[in-house]
Amino acid sequence: MTKIRKNNLRTGLGLLVALLIASLSPLALAHDVSEAARDRMQNGGILDYIWTGAEHMLTGYDHLLFLLGVMFFLNNFRDILKFVTAFTVGHTITLVFATFAGISADHYLIDAVIAVTVMYKGFENLDGFRRWIGTAAPSLLFMVFGFGLIHGFGLSARLQDLTMSGEQGLLGKILFFNLGVELGQIAALLVMGVVIRAWQKTIVWEPITRIVNGALVFFGFLLLLFQLHGYLHESGHVHGPAESSPAAGVMHSHDGGEPHVH
Repeated sequence: MTKIRKNNLRTGLGLLVALLIASLSPLALAHDVSEAARDRMQNGGILDYIWTGAEHMLTGYDHLLFLLGVMFFLNNFRDILKFVTAFTVGHTITLVFATFAGISADHYLIDAVIAVTVMYKGFENLDGFRRWIGTAAPSLLFMVFGFGLIHGFGLSARLQDLTMSGEQGLLGKILFFNLGVELGQIAALLVMGVVIRAWQKTIVWEPITRIVNGALVFFGFLLLLFQLHGYLHESGHVHGPAESSPAAGVMHSHDGGEPHVH
C-alpha cells in the first residue's frame, strides 16, 4: 500500500471514528429532555422553540445515523432533495399530529424501532437484500417516507415531555419546534455531504462504504439492545404530559422511589 493510500485510509477512518464517537458520546446518549429545554418550551418565545427543535435533532444520534445511511450513495442534488423531502414529510406528519393529539407510547419501544431503521439502511446500502436474501430491496423512497413517520413519532414523544397537552399556543410551539428540527437537519446534512464527498475522492472509498454501512448495522443493533433493555427494566416509561409536573417538569419514579428529572 502506497504512502498516499495509507494517508487516505487514515483520513477516512479518522472521520468515521470521530462520527461514531460523537454519535455514541455521553452527550448523544443524553438525547432526552433537559431542564433547560423544558424551561424554554414552557416559558420561552418563538426563537426558543426553534432552538430547542434544532438542538434535539443535532443531539439525536439515532436520527443522524439514519440520515447518514440515506445520504451515503446520493450523488446529485435532485436525489438528495427527493429523499430528504420524503423523510421530512413523514416525520413532520407524525410530529405535528401525534403531539397535538397527545398520542404517545413507551419511548423505549419507539426508539427500538428507530434503531431498526438504522440497521435497515446500513443493510440496504450493503446490497444485503440481493446478496443475502436473493431479492430486490423495497422501494427506497417509500421506505424513507415510512421511516420518517416512525422518526416523527420519536420526535413527538420527546416534544410531549416539553409541552403540556392542550395548553394555550400548543400548535404554534409544535410548528416552530418542527422548524428548528428542519434547520438542524439541514445543518447535519450539509456536514454529512461534505464528509461523504471527501470520502468519495479517496482511493479507499470502496472499503469505507463497507466499514461505514457495516457500522450502521452494528451500532443500530447495539441501540436496539439498549432500548429493549430499558423497556424490560423500566416499563411504563411513556413520554407525555401525564408524567410531568406542570411547574418543574419533575418525572415520577416508576419503581416507587424518589422522583427524578430527565
